[in-house]
Amino acid sequence: MNREEILSHVDHTLLKPEATWPQIQQLCDEAIANHTASVCINTCYVKQAVEYMAGRIPVCCVVGFPLGAMDTASKAFEAKTAIENGAAEVDMVINIGRLKNKEYDAVREDIRAVKQAVGDKILKVIIETCLLTEEEKEKMCDIVCEAGADYIKTSTGFSTAGANFHDVELMVKGVRGRCKVKAAGGISTVEDMETFLALGADRLGTSRAVKILNGEQAKGY
Repeated sequence: MNREEILSHVDHTLLKPEATWPQIQQLCDEAIANHTASVCINTCYVKQAVEYMAGRIPVCCVVGFPLGAMDTASKAFEAKTAIENGAAEVDMVINIGRLKNKEYDAVREDIRAVKQAVGDKILKVIIETCLLTEEEKEKMCDIVCEAGADYIKTSTGFSTAGANFHDVELMVKGVRGRCKVKAAGGISTVEDMETFLALGADRLGTSRAVKILNGEQAKGY
């Protein structure tokens, strides 16, 4: 894949809690210059970023991030507010504890409530693969699709590990074309990006892609 093709699958990301508005502006400028799929930011900056972008690049944001352990109504409200502020895409975190309890209906309804709040906008569901068993990952492939989400996503980038090739391969197989797959967290080389896409991921969440593909050193999510 060439540089432009890879970047068209990248959610250019800045989710650090200390991120300032000038840093978000720089993220937006880089996304515009490099034609990324979106910028992915925290909800406090959505309205400003949407106004700044003026329709040039979609704004994605995270909801219930990074733990996923808040109540469903709070997640849905955060998602609804983000959409009202102009977000085109929402990446939410599942309730991992409920999954561990085998409360599958509760996990499904948590996702479904956020999808209802998002409406016809894109919802990606972060399952935090590094904290799950193989059985739980496979179960989540079904639950995410059943709840009506558009993507299943590997990781927040804020837990014990990020995306790996095995998990993306498992997820692509598990969703069976019912939704798309996003790899995120720890993507640090061009080879990583090419491999995740070759395995069937449709999106890549990373802060590094633009710098890496421009031949610069990069640190981050």
